[in-house]
Amino acid sequence: MSTSGTREGSLEAPTRHPLDWREESFYDQQAINEELERVFDICHGCRRCVSLCKAFPTLFDLVDESSTMEVDGVDKADYSKVVDECYLCDLCYLTKCPYVPPHEWNVDFPHLMLRAKAANFKANGAPLKNKMMSSTDLVGSLAGIPVVAGVVNTVNKNGLARKGLDKVMGVHPDAKIPKYHSNKGRKRLARVQDPTLEEAAESTDRTTGKVAIYATCYGQYNDPQVVEDLTVVLQHNGIAVRAVSKEKCCGMPKLELGDLESVAKAMEANLPPLLEMVDAGWDIIAPVPSCVLMFKQELPLMFPEREDVARVRDAIFDPFEYLMLRHRKGLLKTEFPNRLGKVAYHAACHQRVQKIGPKTSELLQLIPDTEIINIERCSGHDGTYGVKSQFYEHSRKICRPVVNQVDSGEVDHYGSDCPMAGRHIENGLKKEKDNDMLAEHPLTLLRLAYGC
Repeated sequence: MSTSGTREGSLEAPTRHPLDWREESFYDQQAINEELERVFDICHGCRRCVSLCKAFPTLFDLVDESSTMEVDGVDKADYSKVVDECYLCDLCYLTKCPYVPPHEWNVDFPHLMLRAKAANFKANGAPLKNKMMSSTDLVGSLAGIPVVAGVVNTVNKNGLARKGLDKVMGVHPDAKIPKYHSNKGRKRLARVQDPTLEEAAESTDRTTGKVAIYATCYGQYNDPQVVEDLTVVLQHNGIAVRAVSKEKCCGMPKLELGDLESVAKAMEANLPPLLEMVDAGWDIIAPVPSCVLMFKQELPLMFPEREDVARVRDAIFDPFEYLMLRHRKGLLKTEFPNRLGKVAYHAACHQRVQKIGPKTSELLQLIPDTEIINIERCSGHDGTYGVKSQFYEHSRKICRPVVNQVDSGEVDHYGSDCPMAGRHIENGLKKEKDNDMLAEHPLTLLRLAYGC
């Protein structure tokens, strides 16, 4: 690789290229291997990302242990070991790599890994257990049946049953599995909804003051409390709230599997109800960062020609992004009767990649007598990565610096915008063993501070 005349880094804003996933050339294994070798060679000469995840140490070990100690000495069959370790958090692209486009080297490591995953899925499919783990709507709808939910939650706490789950599904016995709820997110939203706010909704240049909540499969089945808290906080600030009429999973679990056809099918199911609300003058909010990112970034890159996809992209918001936009116009209530004390706040990777700035931290800092400890490191959970037996120990190692910051901080509260990341952190805390410290979503903390 020649570096003469090539600059490192750029003062230009990074950009993403559309994914040509509908072209046959996208799945050409020889072309993929050539691009993997090119990018791996650049990564080998840089090594800035070694601390982010297991993908980069895996790559560098392969290089260092090869006969040439260069990428050309690595068996191409071993490239998949690097691909398997990438969980598409995007942090290398966002925070470390100096060669992202528009740099002439055009390095987009996460989307190259996605291409390799997609080619492997198209050629070989995926194990049934991985397909089941990524079928969140199906699993949630079955496990969320009133009687079934209690049974599933009880079984998931049983050590013997967890060993069986490990053998059948590859879920590590020590991984913290989310609960399933029969009192689902949309039901909780309906219980606290105040329809009278619709008539008095006040718009701004960026917001309508009317929000349709896309509950997400996680908010619907696993953490319905966050949907209720989001609804209450929005209404406390005079924002009208409705639920999107119907919804499917955003497709992120299938994206991580490389199953792009299933991602497209989920999108086609989600677009009509979302556009129905947008056309009626409603903004969209989802309480899980990964779901917002799907509509803000991944789907527009998969379908750059689709005007309907772009309309949803422009209408969907992260909760704290939306609240801070309202605050800039003087429409956020800043009277907080309750103080939070010292809060360890973990910024979720897929929220950071939205490039909206630290909005959660900015809002929580408005609460008097509240100190925010910002933690900007990956938690290592990342979709299903953190619960799979083959990756669990790696995920705990990635999470350890986050856990150490929470443990050593003498904090009153801690949590993450990503509920899964919060529970993964919780699983490693010393205080958690005595049930003294449980993860709390920032929306839950904001509701506590408002006293509503």
